[in-house]
Amino acid sequence: MALRVVIAEDEAIIRLDLKEILEEEGYEVVGAASRGEEAIEMIRNLRPDLAILDIKMPGKDGIEVASEISSDNICPVVILTAFSQRSFVEQARDAGVLAYLVKPFQASDLVPAIELARARFQERVALEEEVSSLVDKAERATRQLETRKLLDRAKGILMDSFYLSEPEAFSFIQKTAMDSRRQMADVAQRIISGELTPDKGDH
Repeated sequence: MALRVVIAEDEAIIRLDLKEILEEEGYEVVGAASRGEEAIEMIRNLRPDLAILDIKMPGKDGIEVASEISSDNICPVVILTAFSQRSFVEQARDAGVLAYLVKPFQASDLVPAIELARARFQERVALEEEVSSLVDKAERATRQLETRKLLDRAKGILMDSFYLSEPEAFSFIQKTAMDSRRQMADVAQRIISGELTPDKGDH
């Protein structure tokens, strides 16, 4: 089945261009909004597989929309922006944005950003499921942050030393954890210590 996408962009020409590019790439655009509030309502009603949001919109901007959508864990978010400053990137990340594209972008830039956002969203959902047995919210958040840091370090090692992509690196960690019935944090720690690698397995 085609990936279902909602797009939110206040400029009609860009919105139509984006819809056309997505459909040419095999995605199904199930909704298109021009305002932030409209985008939130549309995403909550349609429950798409992905949302692509412009940073600048009337009413709520893309960051505010992303924050609401991410807090409800509805779908991954890609932001379109004319800005690439570090402060923006950090603000977007804190709002739960998983990938962003700087305008003007090429059609060839869109698919990798979408796939990266989807992979990161799946990673976040898997992390939350793994720590969901912890009752205390603060403890759960702390545990999740610690696991995230370990995972990021382990993924970095797999990407730098074994030339895996970020989704491949996470997939290796997740599959190894499932196969060995270990926590992903434990698998990540073994990768960091050198006990576990894709070519020699677990020891």
